[in-house]
Amino acid sequence: MAARRSLGRQFGWLWAAYAVSAYGSGLGFGALPLIAVLVLHAGPAQVSALSAVGPAVGALIALPLGPWVEFRRKRPVMIAMDLARFAVMMTIPVAYAFGWLGFVQLLVVSAVVAAAKIAFNAAGGAYLKALVRPDDLLVANARFESTTWSSIAVGPPLGGAAIGLFGPVTTVVADALSYLLSALGITAIRGHEEHPRRTEQRRVRTGELLDGWRHLLTHSGLRALYLNNLLVSGLIMATEPLLAVLLLRQLEFPPWQYGLAFAAPCIGGLIGSRLARRVVARYGQHRILRTVGTLRAVWLIGLAFVQPGVAGLATVMAVELAIIVSMSLYNPVLATYRLEHTPKDRIARTLSAWSISSSASIAILSALGGLLADATSPRTAITVAGLLILASPLLLPRRQGPAPELETARVQPQAAVSHDAK
Repeated sequence: MAARRSLGRQFGWLWAAYAVSAYGSGLGFGALPLIAVLVLHAGPAQVSALSAVGPAVGALIALPLGPWVEFRRKRPVMIAMDLARFAVMMTIPVAYAFGWLGFVQLLVVSAVVAAAKIAFNAAGGAYLKALVRPDDLLVANARFESTTWSSIAVGPPLGGAAIGLFGPVTTVVADALSYLLSALGITAIRGHEEHPRRTEQRRVRTGELLDGWRHLLTHSGLRALYLNNLLVSGLIMATEPLLAVLLLRQLEFPPWQYGLAFAAPCIGGLIGSRLARRVVARYGQHRILRTVGTLRAVWLIGLAFVQPGVAGLATVMAVELAIIVSMSLYNPVLATYRLEHTPKDRIARTLSAWSISSSASIAILSALGGLLADATSPRTAITVAGLLILASPLLLPRRQGPAPELETARVQPQAAVSHDAK
């Protein structure tokens, strides 16, 4: 089975580092909005601003990082980004302990974490492509995907319990420490990584900042998937702070139920990610992207019908389960397609462009959702998002794109590693 397929010791260390970071983030799932609501008594507009302004500023900070990451060794970049996230997140429990915690600090932390995440993912994606064989990319991406969902399944309930027992910043400390452990895990990866060579010896030009977007927009298959992803991810993430206000404040769900509502359905993530390689082998990559890309858009509207009590909790869990099964099957296939159809000397810039655009989309749609929720109600804003996302399948590619470019040389898992990603 694909789950038992060995991808080498180096990948094992990378996967372990990813896992510890993912489980830390699972414990800290929704920590900043939760702190804003429970500690700073923020309203819908402020909670949405936290989800909007932080990623937007982080995207601006990350804009020049694409070319910078492209032409540097990827492992040191990943370590540096992990350490940056550890340091900035630890400022929250320190400020809370001294009574200095404020909303502006949460915005700053959110922005720095968002920028570091974009740079880390760009370096990680490039690193992975060089670390494993081309026919193992889907297996590797599926393992990352299954780890993500299992961490969310386990983390939020434990995080909710920890908050109830030890206070609202407990999970932030756990998340911060997970980045430190991730950095140590990446440091443990052995093997020489060659310094990427530029085709021309010169400084990064302003135009190179746009190379990632040029590739995304000139490749017919990537262009359709890119535009579709902006709408889908933006609308799904825009509902997260609105749902937090609806469940925690208006419907008075306790924090442990809020965590359970998002954690239990993540079991579906293990199902989807485990099926990815098998269904692609049977039905083909293009059909999976089309079919599952459509299915993942039809469930969000169900969150508009959440009610108090057990029935409301069951509704959230059922909707989230359907979304997560679809997303966990779709995401590794999308990630693999993106790596396969991107030249290795442009991976970091392409992944950076993708992440920056996603952050900007989330920021804009979260801000609009917050304004709409303030003018009407969180439930109304969630309903509008659920209706808009139904149009997203129109952006999916209708025809199978061109075959991926074949590279003449590939570094094997146990050999020297040049640049490429996660």
